[in-house]
Amino acid sequence: MRTPSARIVGIGHHVPDRIVTNDDLARLMDTSDEWIRERTGIRERRFVDEDTSCTDLAEAAARRALDDAGWKADEIEFILFATLSPDLYFPGNGVLLQHQLGIGPVGALDLRTQCTGFVYALATADAYIRSGMYDRILVVGAEVHSRGLSLSDEGRDTAVLFGDGAGAVCVEAFEDPAWSLGSQERARAAGSRLLGHALHGEGAHALDLCVRKPGSGDSPFIAPEQIQAGDTAPSMNGREVFRNAVRRFPEVIQEVLEPLAITPDEIGYLVPHQANARITEAVRDRLGIPPEKVASNIHRYGNTTAASIPIALSEAVAEGRVGRGDLVCLAAFGAGFTWAASLLRY
Repeated sequence: MRTPSARIVGIGHHVPDRIVTNDDLARLMDTSDEWIRERTGIRERRFVDEDTSCTDLAEAAARRALDDAGWKADEIEFILFATLSPDLYFPGNGVLLQHQLGIGPVGALDLRTQCTGFVYALATADAYIRSGMYDRILVVGAEVHSRGLSLSDEGRDTAVLFGDGAGAVCVEAFEDPAWSLGSQERARAAGSRLLGHALHGEGAHALDLCVRKPGSGDSPFIAPEQIQAGDTAPSMNGREVFRNAVRRFPEVIQEVLEPLAITPDEIGYLVPHQANARITEAVRDRLGIPPEKVASNIHRYGNTTAASIPIALSEAVAEGRVGRGDLVCLAAFGAGFTWAASLLRY
């Protein structure tokens, strides 16, 4: 019996209308446009209005992906929703999205691996499809960071980094005409397909990038003094994050390429998680990939964690920088620490 392969057949993204510039943040905290741009590459980001939820962003992105795929919503068999900013502590956003899309009681799974969430979700969709469990899966990455940031001098180091947005892909099973070829030959054959994934985590660094509260690690679960102390806002050891990111990004990209005997210069387009422009530049330099083959939109959206890769890929497709059959590598590093990569023919 032949194992089905998986491919992306539709993609879409959505970001809020509200643009928040570095100068806007400088009115709220001791910072400046120049300071933020030099350290991060960010010029502006998007924030939701008071009536928009993370699930709302995801729904808009999902409907665009469905249109691109030619699917009806009720053809979705399973939902994978990657986010660190769910609407509720529980349940997860997957079931909320299922309800808003107006579809039947399909399964829905939330993934909480933060910046790597979309890559983890894509790998999970691939595994489900290859197992024969599902034929059509909606994969979403969406975030609303703006409501969890401390827009103050105390929260400045992380508040300037993050933005809101969502991206989604439709992943479909198909009978691969190149199945009879070896894995390396199949990787070089024309035609859309997911080719491989590499997923890692190292919990020794968990507190180097985290939100401490709310949580059941100690008592109380949440208290006013913890909010006042900033424990409900992101905290980050920027030096340690940067040092590990510039190491792990190239490692995991090489890891997903090597089994298929593909070299970095053969990548048609690299879509790294948009964490920091300096990290992206360091990774690009280490791999020897020219700037025109690397996605970079952090200057417009900031860090949208689980949403950043699908947003960047969706924009690249819409603008013609990625076309059908192109070899694309997705890579991410973030809280956990976790790092991951996926290789695909778009």
